[in-house]
Amino acid sequence: MYRKHLAAIVLPLFFVFFAGAQEQYELNSGWKCINIGKVKVKGEKISLPVYSTREWMPATVPGTVLTSLLDNKLVPDPFYGMNNEKIPDIYTTGRDYYTYWFVKDFKEAAPKDDQQVWLHLRGVNYSCDVYLNGHKLNEKTHYGMFLRQTYNIGAFLAKDGVNRLAVIVYPPDPVGNPNGGQGGDGEIARSVSHQYVAGWDWIQPVRDRNTGIWDKVTIEKTGPVNISNPHVITDVPGIRTPDARTQQPAIIRVSAELENPTSQIVSGNLRYELEGQTVSVPVTLQPGSKREVKLPDYKLDNPKLWWPNGYGPQSLYHTSLVFESDANAASDKESLDFGVREITTTWNLVTRSSQAMVNGQPIFIKGGNWIVSDELLRFSPQRYDAEVRFHRDMNLNLIRVWGGALTERPEFYQACDKYGILVFQDFWNSGDCNGRWTDPQKKEDQWTRRQYPDDHGLFLASVEDQVKMIRNHPSLAFWCGGNEITPTDDILLPMKDSILPALDGTRTLFDYSNSDSMSFNFLGGNGDGPYGVQPIGRFWSERTFPFNSEVGSVGVGDYESLERFLPKENLIAPEYHAQGRHQTEDSVWAYHKYIGYDSTVYVYGPVKDLKDFVMKAQLVNYDQYRALMEGYSSHMWEWYTGSIIWKTQNPWTALRGQMYDYYLDVNACLYGLHSGSEPLHVMFDPVQQMVEIVNNTFSFHGNMMLEVSTYDMQGNKKLLTLVYEEIGPSAVRKYLSIGRELEALRKKEGVFLSLRLLDGDKQPISDNFYWLPDEGNQYSGLQQMAKADLTIVAKQVGKGKIAVTLGNAAGNPVAFFNRLALIDPQTKKRILPVFFSDNYISIVPGSSKTITLDYEPSANAKDPAPVVSVKGWNVEEKVSQIK
Repeated sequence: MYRKHLAAIVLPLFFVFFAGAQEQYELNSGWKCINIGKVKVKGEKISLPVYSTREWMPATVPGTVLTSLLDNKLVPDPFYGMNNEKIPDIYTTGRDYYTYWFVKDFKEAAPKDDQQVWLHLRGVNYSCDVYLNGHKLNEKTHYGMFLRQTYNIGAFLAKDGVNRLAVIVYPPDPVGNPNGGQGGDGEIARSVSHQYVAGWDWIQPVRDRNTGIWDKVTIEKTGPVNISNPHVITDVPGIRTPDARTQQPAIIRVSAELENPTSQIVSGNLRYELEGQTVSVPVTLQPGSKREVKLPDYKLDNPKLWWPNGYGPQSLYHTSLVFESDANAASDKESLDFGVREITTTWNLVTRSSQAMVNGQPIFIKGGNWIVSDELLRFSPQRYDAEVRFHRDMNLNLIRVWGGALTERPEFYQACDKYGILVFQDFWNSGDCNGRWTDPQKKEDQWTRRQYPDDHGLFLASVEDQVKMIRNHPSLAFWCGGNEITPTDDILLPMKDSILPALDGTRTLFDYSNSDSMSFNFLGGNGDGPYGVQPIGRFWSERTFPFNSEVGSVGVGDYESLERFLPKENLIAPEYHAQGRHQTEDSVWAYHKYIGYDSTVYVYGPVKDLKDFVMKAQLVNYDQYRALMEGYSSHMWEWYTGSIIWKTQNPWTALRGQMYDYYLDVNACLYGLHSGSEPLHVMFDPVQQMVEIVNNTFSFHGNMMLEVSTYDMQGNKKLLTLVYEEIGPSAVRKYLSIGRELEALRKKEGVFLSLRLLDGDKQPISDNFYWLPDEGNQYSGLQQMAKADLTIVAKQVGKGKIAVTLGNAAGNPVAFFNRLALIDPQTKKRILPVFFSDNYISIVPGSSKTITLDYEPSANAKDPAPVVSVKGWNVEEKVSQIK
């Protein structure tokens, strides 16, 4: 250990010449693969560059066996129709069918002097042996989907720089029987891996169980000392506000692991630079040693703080940790990106649930459950960015990474850091597979399943490794032992008592996703839900669990979405049978896990065809998710400290639980949430018939004009009130009852209700537009609305940015529920993804609204410019050129 008086060195900024020793690159192309049954030689021979791989097929790495087969057109697209049934399942074929060799030829010269070359594999599922140039790198077979591997390969690199890496990847064992149960027969959980691959009620089985080199493979070159697993902790004492002119100091605590694999003692300095200052500590490393080194604490004056979405900016700091030897030569450099914030929890005595605090301020959690970005683990920074951005656009502030999936990748966390999305990260357990309930579809009894996985030591080693991988991200807020169940005590207690305190020490660990330590279950039952479509008033009037980790509804996309993965003959609307109060659907819909809308679409009139059905379904989508978040927000700090929607995205083409489809095409669920979750929001309680305002910011808001109006089906406006109002920080208030007026106005054919908050310049702060049914709870007026003729003006206002202004002339009816899209004029297909400032919007007579669209333009200058499409409930589709 370094002596304390030597550690506290804070120096002015200085510059050091880097000799190019530290480099890192990814091996992500040029791979080949072959089934184990077609190779009769061992890895030592396969990994020799002279061994012929001419008969091998191109491989996708990072990727899975199934991804490579798909990319080579050897299996059909499992996302389309019933194609997944055409792919052999590993339970039937046996594990050898999906056991594959992967090879990669690459150039890297053997290092000179004390230089080192390292091979990193960030994720292999499930077990593997690794060879390089005729040498086996791992003494024992590597096991575990969530355990990184690092090998010092300098001694095995060829003198001529021509090298071959060979990896044999074995599937999980056992693979589990995909018998239709949650996680199939449960045996997939005997491995430290993800469980959804055996099937769930929102996904079909992944046929190879995602066997493969599923995450990054990189080569890193360093000097004699390698830096790994840097750790940064930020202490932000006191209660802070985002708009403070000057922030009190924060304390930055940094450490890292240093390894000296050489036969010589190495001395030098570990340092980083921040805000024009250098923090440094002298280090001496013995030969063949590895240890953690702590740098002196640094007081950061007037820090730029990181806040969750809706509460403040997401300020980030970017620096690097550098080890420099006494000879003034840089040995290694690791990026150190972090946000300055402090996340804690407190117990709310009123709600009897955990309450999140960021920088000393209470955060009302509005979250969404996340599985993975792609069931086949085809991840990319661009897709992560798009999906997390959608969650930001929903005005959510948290994503829960569900325990039947995986520890999300650093690129996911980078997107959450960027957009201010807190992350609730489960570990790899589920009540279904790990024995919380009796289940006739499971192979083994609850007592046996309660001890899954088979190797508890591997689980704990994986926890240690994954915590080190993601702990620096400011968005990572909470750890969770598992989905609806804790790990066994010999896993949970070491996590709570030693691993997380030592490797993190800053975040709350909830025992499991609906534990009493997180959300006291005073209602009985499982402690989460309800699921499926609900009567709108229920979200407001019926109390559920105080920090509800799973509450959700429907989520079918529109016709253009369904066309992408349903064959033409299966584009058939479900049928609702009122007498039996049940719904029947096409078999392909059932295969894609359709969850019914029951009678909710029929209150909008008889269903004519599928296009009509999904249009009405969007009305239900919007209404359901707006009401869900409004209802929970109306009881903020009284009943609830937060809620997490089950669920907001799909890793496959499922017909439930999604705000956008697998292809990143949005539906009305997203914009219902966008409205209901906005930080300062005016809303209507349909049970008490009250106008309310919820303020999720830390600021007092006054001098706001509250405008309450109605519009009938002909577009006639009736002003109910104009009144100045105010609201305090982090509060919800009731303002006025409008039940008597509304009952009379909506009795015959329903009515539109417009709630607006306006600032001193008459600009809208919050604009909320409801459609209310007639006295029979039918939307009879909507069914008879006259057409509205919208004007559309689309202008390009920047690269990839379009402003679309929709106008509705006085004398028209309301132009109701308009869906905007960006279209390729040649293919007539939607351009995806597109980020809309709002969508599914209504324009009242004599007004206009401007919506911004953000997208990635084509890199090919010869491609035609896109066009804007608008169509609504009573608006014929119009297409507009972009000026």
